[in-house]
Amino acid sequence: MSGQRFVLASGNKGKLREFREILEPMGMQVVSQAEAGCALDVEETGETFEENAYLKASAVCAATGLPAVADDSGLCVKALDWGPGVHSARFGGGKAWTDQQKYEYLLEKLAGVTDREAKFVSCICCVFPDGSVLRARGECPGRILEAPAGSGGFGYDPVFCPDGYEGSFASLGEDVKNQISHRARALAGFAKELEGRC
Repeated sequence: MSGQRFVLASGNKGKLREFREILEPMGMQVVSQAEAGCALDVEETGETFEENAYLKASAVCAATGLPAVADDSGLCVKALDWGPGVHSARFGGGKAWTDQQKYEYLLEKLAGVTDREAKFVSCICCVFPDGSVLRARGECPGRILEAPAGSGGFGYDPVFCPDGYEGSFASLGEDVKNQISHRARALAGFAKELEGRC
C-alpha cells in the first residue's frame, strides 16, 4: 500500500496536517479535497462517529474516484453525559464560533464540577472506489483542565490533558500529541487494516 494516494474528506487544516504527519512516514500520500478538485461539504447527519466518517468518505470517494479517508472525532465529557460527542464541532454557537469560544463555553459548563474525566474519540473510515471499506477507532482518555494552556493544536486541545501528563494537548507539542492522541491511535489501527488489505 506504499505510495497509495488518499483524499482527506475534510476541510480542516489541522486534521490534514496530522494525517500527513502520521501517514506520510508510512509511505502514504494524503491530499486535501481542494487538491483533488473536490469542494464537497458533507452534512454530518450520523448519530455516531463511525456513521459520520463513512458519510464523508463515501461522498468524497464518489466525487473524486480516489480512495477517500475521513475522520469524525470529538470530545466526550463524563459530566456532560459524555457529550458533546458527535456535536463537538457544533457545541455552543456551532460552526460560527471560534475554537476559543467553544472551549470557553465548555469551561463555563463545567464550572464547579470536580469530576472532569473526559476522552477524545476518533473514528476513521476509508472508502475505496471498488466499494470496500476500512474502519478504525482510537480513544485518548484524560481530563478537562480548569483553564486553557498552550498555544499549539486546535479545537479543544488547550483544555484537554491526556492521562499520564500534566500539560494540555496544546502545550505538549505535535511530536508528543501525534504519538498518544485519539487520532494517532485510530490511524495506527487504520495502517494495520491497510497492511492487511495489501
